[in-house]
Amino acid sequence: MSARPEQPASLLGTDIVPGSISVPRGGSAFRRFLAFLGPGAMVSVGYIDPGNWATSLEGGSRFGYTLLCVILLSNLMAVLLQSLCARLGIASGRDLAQSCREHYPKAVNIVLWALCELAIIATDLAEVIGTAVALKLLFGIPLAWGAAITIVDTVVLLMLMRRGFRWLEAFVMSLMAMIFGCFAVELALAQPSLAGIADGFLSPDPGIVTNPQMLYIAIGIIGATVMPHNLYLHSALVKTRDFEQHAQGKREALRFATLDSTLSLSLALFVNAGILILAAAVFHSAGQTVVEIEEAYGLLSPLLGAGIAATLFGVALLASGLNSTVTATLAGQIVMEGFLRFRMKPWIRRLITRGLAILPVLYVTQVYGDQSVGRLLVLSQVVLSLQLPFAIIPLIRFVSRRDWMGELAIGWKIKTLTWAITVLILVLNARLVMEVFHGL
Repeated sequence: MSARPEQPASLLGTDIVPGSISVPRGGSAFRRFLAFLGPGAMVSVGYIDPGNWATSLEGGSRFGYTLLCVILLSNLMAVLLQSLCARLGIASGRDLAQSCREHYPKAVNIVLWALCELAIIATDLAEVIGTAVALKLLFGIPLAWGAAITIVDTVVLLMLMRRGFRWLEAFVMSLMAMIFGCFAVELALAQPSLAGIADGFLSPDPGIVTNPQMLYIAIGIIGATVMPHNLYLHSALVKTRDFEQHAQGKREALRFATLDSTLSLSLALFVNAGILILAAAVFHSAGQTVVEIEEAYGLLSPLLGAGIAATLFGVALLASGLNSTVTATLAGQIVMEGFLRFRMKPWIRRLITRGLAILPVLYVTQVYGDQSVGRLLVLSQVVLSLQLPFAIIPLIRFVSRRDWMGELAIGWKIKTLTWAITVLILVLNARLVMEVFHGL
């Protein structure tokens, strides 16, 4: 096993290459940890994108605090899976896509790449809808025009990327702090039931599996939380740190990278749970079922009695859409290079992906009206959940191999837990497919 990371070309014209960000060799552990801050924030963006808003808003308004346990379970799954991604990148020097290319036949790699691209388009679809809805709510821009305007983010994103990867990480963390602050104020205004929150987190309802509507939202929450492209992205981003390549250096790098992602995902848990809690406290308690984000925006101020509530909601949604654009773009380039060794100019790739995401939005708004985009948003998250096993199974196989991972290969306890998570996702997906065919 080679100790040196595989060296791709500079992604997107920035310094996102292995070992490009220095790590202090001496000094305090805290100072070294600061050098590892960033990839966790980049990954956690995918856990609070507009797709999460749709599933959590509908889940909270329809079923109250019941689905909080699903959000908690999804977040715990995410913490474990992202730590495995960091482990793979640090121990092997290769990201998940590169590992697949080296171990699987070409035909299998093409299928895995295509499925990952589908997941990225589904993610981008959620970002288009979220940003377009935010522009409509805050500035009155029609939804179709808002979707078209999202193409402009390509230029802004590339300009930011040219300043360097650390600038990109700082931008993402700033927007995350903004989203966190907005929801902290929203929850203070909503004054939710603490007993209801505790019950939702700690007392799973059997109806989550037996009730088709609740199951559909639950799977959407899992799909919105644990995103396939994030597994590929994280395994690549951890390699940007210039940690020492001996066993002790890799162990320290893994410890710091895991702490970084766990802290960021804890923040994402607050936001995701906050959205559902807000919907439960404001809408479910008033007997309102909210499917569309626009409907939630319009009802917040009247029900909370605070005009700022709706504005904060819109600002957080806009920040979420902009933030998620960054990670989807990076992930797309990483999987294309990793699986196929094929490179595309970043602006061309961005326009293709965003164009494929915009078309369904324009079609739905023209044929069914603006009120239908919420259902499209939830559907995109279910698609993501269906793609998950195709990323998780290769990941588990690679991190279990001692000849590939050395002493950082996972033991039987973690292996058993991750396979249990995979089986759970497969069972839930199978149940969902049966419900869909039964309803046809």
